[in-house]
Amino acid sequence: MPDDPAEYTRDRALADIDEVLAGLTEPPVLVGHSLGGYLALAHAATRPGAARGIVVLNTGPGFRDPEKREGWNERSRRNAHRFGVPAQATELNLQHDSVVMDRLAEMATPTLVLAGSADRQEYTSSGEYLQRKMPNARLQVIEGGEHSMHETSHASDVVHAIDEFITALPPG
Repeated sequence: MPDDPAEYTRDRALADIDEVLAGLTEPPVLVGHSLGGYLALAHAATRPGAARGIVVLNTGPGFRDPEKREGWNERSRRNAHRFGVPAQATELNLQHDSVVMDRLAEMATPTLVLAGSADRQEYTSSGEYLQRKMPNARLQVIEGGEHSMHETSHASDVVHAIDEFITALPPG
């Protein structure tokens, strides 16, 4: 694991995704949970057409309001250790702009937004927001699903929802 916090930025993570995608023969469906979902949205916002579809689980689009964004960043810095995140990697979870929020209306990539009803209400609210603002987004709430519902007794519900979404997509 690199020691340099500059190795853990959104732009660096998006470049890593680009590197993986460069080896593929057709556009993939990006699937991301929580921070990974935000990164999938950021990838679609900054690289239109790179993915055939997006699936995000219990995630949000970030913050347009600088004060709310800084509040998020402060909580992330303060609580990273509670989640076993090394200090140098905390930067990855910080938000320095509102690029995803600013581009939602332009993001035409088909998107499935999964939210667990037993997770924090903010994820269902974020999912409703994404569904309203993105031209091809659809929210599906997994009843009883927790934050990491893809790793618990709701994993089969998540897999089923993703499978249905991918099957309905036009070919790559």
